[in-house]
Amino acid sequence: MKILVLFYSTYGHIYQMAEAAKEGASSVENVEVILKRVPETLNEDILTQIGAIDAQKAFAHIPVANPSELADYDAIIFGVPTRFGMMPAQMKTFLDATGALWAKGALVGKIGSVFSSTGTQHGGQESTILSFHTVLLHHGMLIAGLPYSFAGQSTMEEISGNSPYGASCIAGPDGSKMPNQFELDGAFYQGQHVAKILSSMK
Repeated sequence: MKILVLFYSTYGHIYQMAEAAKEGASSVENVEVILKRVPETLNEDILTQIGAIDAQKAFAHIPVANPSELADYDAIIFGVPTRFGMMPAQMKTFLDATGALWAKGALVGKIGSVFSSTGTQHGGQESTILSFHTVLLHHGMLIAGLPYSFAGQSTMEEISGNSPYGASCIAGPDGSKMPNQFELDGAFYQGQHVAKILSSMK
């Protein structure tokens, strides 16, 4: 059984969440988990201007995925930051290249799951995940979220992300807040949840 954790990250928040999701999925026996990223479409000048060039060095070693390889996995966990309440163009461009897979029904019956991040509490975490689900449904994928069996789902100890739609983190208006433990635990649980579902299906 193979699971792909596929992410796009600008400043590293989603990368940290992706690592946690991979760890969670890897905790289930007989599951192979691969971590990959989608290609960056912004040039180095723009990445430098927005202060992301150094942050991206932290995950530059993660291999870049090819759209055609999605069919090789039994489940795919996607991680994206929000852009005005929707997925970023980098991930959408990648998904727009999966038409050949759609034509063959190559992803039908596979598990799809999404986690996200935003700068503020109500910056589009849920809408980003829900609108992402539209693409997965067009591919015939089965959607898994982050159930309330995850104890940190309803924490009141500190401001945190996470929703029944998927794990999420709040980066803060200036992006300085990295995922807290509740958010990382949510991503871990989501990865583990997907792997357990896959294991029971197989």
